Amino acid sequence: MSIAELQVYSVEEADVTGGVCVVRCVGGVARAGQVYAAGESRMGLRRIERYGRAVRCFDAGHTARVHLTGAMVALLSRGQVLTSVPPAGHTLADLEAWLATGPPLDDEPQPRTLRVLAGVRMRDDRLPEAIRLRWGRVALAAAERCARAEGTPDLLRAPELARVQVYLIERFGPGRGGDPVALCRELLALIDLTPEQAAAQAGAWRDLPHHRIRHLRRLKALVPWLTALRPHLAHEAALTAAVDAWTRTGPRLP
Repeated sequence: MSIAELQVYSVEEADVTGGVCVVRCVGGVARAGQVYAAGESRMGLRRIERYGRAVRCFDAGHTARVHLTGAMVALLSRGQVLTSVPPAGHTLADLEAWLATGPPLDDEPQPRTLRVLAGVRMRDDRLPEAIRLRWGRVALAAAERCARAEGTPDLLRAPELARVQVYLIERFGPGRGGDPVALCRELLALIDLTPEQAAAQAGAWRDLPHHRIRHLRRLKALVPWLTALRPHLAHEAALTAAVDAWTRTGPRLP
């Protein structure tokens, strides 16, 4: 199962039947014959040209001139990312099984690509809630695997994971969507300063070493997610006090 991504550099020509674009492959392997999605629209990758010659495929980090079918080509914009999909769409059960098996990290789909795909599906209001919740769990699992694959430190990856977790809690409620108390405690456990200490350092942050400035910014990135959890902590006085303190401190951090 292959998931590839193409980022649009420019649209050279287009009409109601399709067009020609210059693109960069930013994930997976792009092959002639694939189907690509832009929102709900589908485009076929009919032909690939590199250095004036037709090729069957090209991989991440390389650019090519591609011939796409579909009226949507005329509406593409610079920087837009197109994601390859099987003609019938990705199978949710297949992706869940893939995540459960722990395949080698060089297997496809790549975790980062899958995280983006699942994040879009979990927000799709046209899908049944149960399906959206399953997509949310896939997005969370893919984000965790992506962080492990890239060796991302816990403090740096926490906001990205919290973004998915908070969305699931707010959309599906505590319990089905997750445990807000446990998440709040996990986020607070990553913080090695008190709000007072952080505020004191922030008062003269321009004089701090670069690594300390970076650390304060990483702490600041946690604050919005702590604040978002606040309405779900009504019976946790200690946690609400801690969240309120960080909510007041956050705007003062660099």
